[in-house]
Amino acid sequence: MEGGGKRVALVCHRRWGKDDLALHWTATQLVTKPGTYWHMLPEASQARKAIWLAVNPHTGKRRIDEAFPPEIRARTNDQEMFIETVNGSYWHVVGSDNFNSLVGSPPAGIVFSEWALANPAAWAYLEPILNENGGWAAFIYTARGRNHGYSLYRLAQDLDSWHAELQTVDDTGVFTPEALDESLKSMIAIYGKDEGKALFNQEYYCSFESPILGAYYADAFDKIERENRIGRVRHEPGVPVHSSWDLGHTDSTAIFLFQVVHREIRVIDYYESAGKSIDHYVRELQSKPYVYGSHLLPHDAFDSRYKLATGKTLADSIRKLGLQRLVQVPQLEINAGINQARLLLDRCWFDAEKCDRGIEALRQYRREWNDKMRDFRARPLHDWTSHGADAFRYLAVGIDYVSRGMQTVVKPRTSRARDFINKLSHIV
Repeated sequence: MEGGGKRVALVCHRRWGKDDLALHWTATQLVTKPGTYWHMLPEASQARKAIWLAVNPHTGKRRIDEAFPPEIRARTNDQEMFIETVNGSYWHVVGSDNFNSLVGSPPAGIVFSEWALANPAAWAYLEPILNENGGWAAFIYTARGRNHGYSLYRLAQDLDSWHAELQTVDDTGVFTPEALDESLKSMIAIYGKDEGKALFNQEYYCSFESPILGAYYADAFDKIERENRIGRVRHEPGVPVHSSWDLGHTDSTAIFLFQVVHREIRVIDYYESAGKSIDHYVRELQSKPYVYGSHLLPHDAFDSRYKLATGKTLADSIRKLGLQRLVQVPQLEINAGINQARLLLDRCWFDAEKCDRGIEALRQYRREWNDKMRDFRARPLHDWTSHGADAFRYLAVGIDYVSRGMQTVVKPRTSRARDFINKLSHIV
């Protein structure tokens, strides 16, 4: 990067010093090339703890004070986590959980820390900005299975304009064999033999083969990959396309689009966005070349407590905008819904290109870890993966209603028979 490189993918073992390296590199940029720079972690709250307030255990000083000494600072804002330098540069600590709401001048350089756990849509959103202004991006992370972190590393290996590097403990010699052996034993004691070894290989040997710890659908996707059920999944014009929604009242809305062909669930498309009104999502679906069947919606879409400013429920608004056959998915305890999703994945085929983000959400959807109890909580971790995972969970819970209701679309029947089937299908 000192020689002019603009893109770096650095996959290194735990305690390698990735953030420290990135902080000091950014400091040189602040004083030599005035601009706005971001240090981005998966979540803003995590960014405050891991970067803004973090203390170097070797020196007892805050990491940001070591990287950005008082002599170069004009102002430090603790609440908004930014530093202004004497030459007019700005350095911000931010989270990829709200990247599309960040305001101000566009960044000239971004550090994507813990990229394998971050929202991959952040790069899709920010890459054009950096391309336009000639900015740089550094991705620093530890492996987390074969997710978007793995894909980015492989891309960086193939492109001359990128630098890719992977360093394990064997490359650096940071830890003694005794320390590594102790760490392995500790992980096995906490997580069990198989998961402990997998986590050790992931953290210290940068193994992309180790599954994401606590991932709900890891086994299901291992089977899906073995059976080559992720690839090109064609849209069948003669079969209705159904949708399953997770409606975000304050954050992202996610929609899976699928067809039921015999016993196969063909997941042909996926859409997700944030900060948009309900008509945006309806127009998005209407712009696609599909003939729609049923639309699976969570119970709150029909709940009068969530009325829009117009006084209508979300379901009323969706229907008025032109989508019919709205199905209220039954309320089911979340872990029961996750079990339904596990079972349904055995029948699913996914279009790799159109469903890429949805697939990533399902792969990484995981249980929340309790540091105090040293065990997983009974509930999922709420992060960027939750929206796509919830949309698929509603698909799994509501699929029986779709399967019965689709008979009126696939096989023409008399109006009397069609009315009878509609009643059976719980079509709202």
